[in-house]
Amino acid sequence: MGGCFSKPKPVEVKIEVVVPEKEKERGKMSPNGMASPVANCKPNGTMKHLCDESLALSAYQNPRDFVEAAVCHVRDLENGQMREVEVGGGKALLIKEHGEYSAISHKCPHYGAPLVKGVLSGGRVRCPWHGACFSIATGDIEDFPGLDSLEKFQVRVEKDKVIIRANKQALQTQKRTRMMSKCTGQSNYSAGVTSVLIIGAGPAGLVCAETLRQEGFGDRIVMCTVDKHQPYDRPKLSKSLESTAEQITLRSKEFFQKYDIELLKEKEVVTVDIKTKTAIFRDGLKMVYKNLLIATGSSPKLLNCKGTDVENVFYLRTPEDANCIAKLANNKNAIVVGASYVGMEVAAYLAEKAHSVSVVSQEDIPFRKALGEKVGRAIMKMFDNNRIKFYMLNEVSEFRGQQGKLKEVVLNSGKVLRADVCIIGTGVSPATSFLKHSGINMDSKGFIPVSKTMQTNVPGVFAAGDVVTFPLALRSNKKVNVPHWQMAHMHGRIAALNMLGQATEINTVPYFWTAMFGKSIRYAGHGEGFDSVIIQGDLDKLKFVAFYTKSEEVIAVASMNYDPIVSKVAEVFGSGRTIRKRDVETGDMSWLIGKGTQQL
Repeated sequence: MGGCFSKPKPVEVKIEVVVPEKEKERGKMSPNGMASPVANCKPNGTMKHLCDESLALSAYQNPRDFVEAAVCHVRDLENGQMREVEVGGGKALLIKEHGEYSAISHKCPHYGAPLVKGVLSGGRVRCPWHGACFSIATGDIEDFPGLDSLEKFQVRVEKDKVIIRANKQALQTQKRTRMMSKCTGQSNYSAGVTSVLIIGAGPAGLVCAETLRQEGFGDRIVMCTVDKHQPYDRPKLSKSLESTAEQITLRSKEFFQKYDIELLKEKEVVTVDIKTKTAIFRDGLKMVYKNLLIATGSSPKLLNCKGTDVENVFYLRTPEDANCIAKLANNKNAIVVGASYVGMEVAAYLAEKAHSVSVVSQEDIPFRKALGEKVGRAIMKMFDNNRIKFYMLNEVSEFRGQQGKLKEVVLNSGKVLRADVCIIGTGVSPATSFLKHSGINMDSKGFIPVSKTMQTNVPGVFAAGDVVTFPLALRSNKKVNVPHWQMAHMHGRIAALNMLGQATEINTVPYFWTAMFGKSIRYAGHGEGFDSVIIQGDLDKLKFVAFYTKSEEVIAVASMNYDPIVSKVAEVFGSGRTIRKRDVETGDMSWLIGKGTQQL
């Protein structure tokens, strides 16, 4: 409870646990608002058993727990508009669409973006920062990133006044975890047998496990990872090097215990036998599965040069790596090898902490391949203005140490750079070598081709995240690899639904972001193979939107200081509409602008 509410006097209340009919129906609904095909079934022979959220629901019925307020006149909002309103010391997002009012939490539960600045379209709100989508009817998350959904508040109209009634606690938390089942068949399994085995505890694996429980799956789920931590927000490592594992944890140990998702840490699978449906671990453990998800992510490409065994040379993979880099770079000389997104984010973070920061890259311009030459140069200039030195068209030929610790980095041009710490970000490869002789198909680069249902060539074996190539609807079902945090979430959800027999195909728009020097680049679509870039705005002022085209069609968009344009374009892409090159060449983007938002 917030401090703005007076503490009620103690009262004796007898509570009968009854889930309201509306909530019962909501528990039977899938994120698209349609009745869930597993709502009344027995997935894999087990009864659907929802956890104790019903207790929380019944507690919400106490009138003392609610507040209501008249927030506007009925004529204040037009169809297609949103407004952030005050409700009893808290805030809510009021929405009017098709003549109907609804109210949900006003902040995105991912990173707290104000949803009033997002995009309202087709019964959902898309976050302006990272593209997550939420149903305005239920508050449920429908596209990612993020794990939690929004709170849903009651709205009614009396005497031309729009009134919101909301639970006080919900107004403060602004997010909720969807109802989940628990494992009802635990006693049916021996230690080495599970219904679902998930290899990898990144976003794909975690969302897969949560989706199974949300859809009423009551059998055993085992998730294993080589990490020693609970699943954490890996993208934050390069943007906030001093964050501890605890600060960026996605779900607590108690969460896994509550919903019967078994997490095996520091456990590495070394081979999979598809004939016996068995995963074999390095320590000798064998796990027999019915369904398998491979979501092992990527491994760094190792630098091949002299002296890589000296101390203080890092491949940024763990919170411990990040913390160590931050400590060693303090008032020291830092070298970043590779002008990748991770490398550039690290360089930006260290700019105000290190004595000097240098970037070494084989490329001539950062991000040329992904964002084009003009945008790449504008970003490079921003780094120049923040004292970052570039050594482009260069490679590292040697690391030199003193008493075993890094002191110099020698480039192939002959240049010698003073260095106390070095971070290598020269690319990654899919972590799939353990599947080499498994019978699970992989391409020449080690990626696992999957169908639109995230199914591999082996029945019952699914794959998700950075390790896969999948048919991207946006690009006429071309098989692509999209190693985005957001996409991994969706892969995990689609895999889970298909494990349950809910034939669901992936059809989401890739959405990516990066942050440097307090400025963010948003990106939506898939620009591979673009042949021209149409830029509107001012690159010098770092306020621009760039449209990436192939032939006469826009295939991707990127922006800086131009929110929520990328989210708007993502909605257009998601609707199946084609954006033509001529549509963006004129500079008139009124066709993308809706009714807008209002804020009190």
